[in-house]
Amino acid sequence: MMEHHPRFMLAAASSNSGKTLITCGILTALKRRGLDVSSFKCGPDYIDPMFHSKVIGTKSRNLDTFFTEPDMTKHLFCRSASRISVIEGVMGFYDGNGSQLSGSSYELSEVLVAPVILILNCKGMANTSVALAKGLKEFRKNNVVGIILNNMSKSVYPTVKELIEKEVGIKVIGHVPKLKEEMTLSSRHLGLVLPDEVPELKQNLDSLAELLEEYIDIDMLIEIADSASDMEHISPEIPKLKDKVKIGLADDESFCFTYADNVALLEDMGAEIVRFSPMRDEHLPKDLDGVIFSGGYPELHTKILQDNSTMKEDIKKAIDGRMPCIAECGGFMYLNRRMGDPDGNVCDMVGALDGESLKTDKLVRFGYITLTARNDNLLLKKGESIRGHEFHYWDCTDNGEGCTATKNSGKSYECVRTTDRLFAGYPHLYYHSNINVPYRFLNACLEYKEVRK
Repeated sequence: MMEHHPRFMLAAASSNSGKTLITCGILTALKRRGLDVSSFKCGPDYIDPMFHSKVIGTKSRNLDTFFTEPDMTKHLFCRSASRISVIEGVMGFYDGNGSQLSGSSYELSEVLVAPVILILNCKGMANTSVALAKGLKEFRKNNVVGIILNNMSKSVYPTVKELIEKEVGIKVIGHVPKLKEEMTLSSRHLGLVLPDEVPELKQNLDSLAELLEEYIDIDMLIEIADSASDMEHISPEIPKLKDKVKIGLADDESFCFTYADNVALLEDMGAEIVRFSPMRDEHLPKDLDGVIFSGGYPELHTKILQDNSTMKEDIKKAIDGRMPCIAECGGFMYLNRRMGDPDGNVCDMVGALDGESLKTDKLVRFGYITLTARNDNLLLKKGESIRGHEFHYWDCTDNGEGCTATKNSGKSYECVRTTDRLFAGYPHLYYHSNINVPYRFLNACLEYKEVRK
């Protein structure tokens, strides 16, 4: 079907160019105008979408062309798009999976046929920004239609704007001067946003939005979004369960890295999602047919998790009793016998797995992976694959060997603890890369429900 979804992407030459700050300011400005706004983050990152949804209040999703084929990517965009959609790029515009363009902001902009606004960090440069803009525009055929100059002085801006529009042939939509410290987003803000921080951040973003209204042509951004071409997409056929199942989803500061589209897919297939907190609830929700523990920050809350003994006992009893369970990264760490915190203190965890997860002095594994099952298990048949990613400084004494993880470089390693009722390891999974995976999980949950009856 053909649909019209106004949209544009904000991309940059590199990380630390101001993408997130300017994206948040523009989202806030659009919302202040009364527009229904949705936001998307290019790539696997959980934190920016959390920030967009918790603090700004926009519906936010991830889009990743490594995880999904073009038709699925377009479907995921269209199902969440609003009156206007803002897509925040990742890293540099052309940076993707290793040396390839796969997973890059550029590739996503091509799949979505999204107009691109480049954000150039002009700190320490003036005319050189013209050369940078020209190189980015001419490196590949692309959808770049405009530029925002960040950290650009008001006095220099008119000259640079004129040069870019003359030499590169695209519009300069505005500039952002050097901001006061309170208007910037620190690394603390881009971690898990705590409730008592939200009012301060919203106030600062309102101030930022007012400033951007002054320095950036927001009306032109809306015109660019409206000019985006109609998008043709095909909705996938989603298999449905014959009966409902109730799935417990851990959801608090310790377990917050959950793709919204993963949850939506489970619901589309027939799952009722019941959220609970391993930190605060004394017991698992009643009558669960399966349970999911996502990643997050359990290492920052080890004492609270350790002291909630009734919750740990419920979880261990459920897993020992063959309740189907998926546990990713922080969730995997929690299910093990012990976990260390950043200071080296070690606390007792659930003990459903007999390993220890401890802090290392380096990033253990990072980046995209394809997971291939070595034997039949809860989620995958032998030889079947699903895509995901890893990012963790903690490591476990037993990472499992149920799957082979393969990186784009060809490097591979064994990981994930698997049985016919358990899939637990450091990898984060993206269900839409293989929709048989969540369906197989839910069918196992249905079998468990029927046995319990």
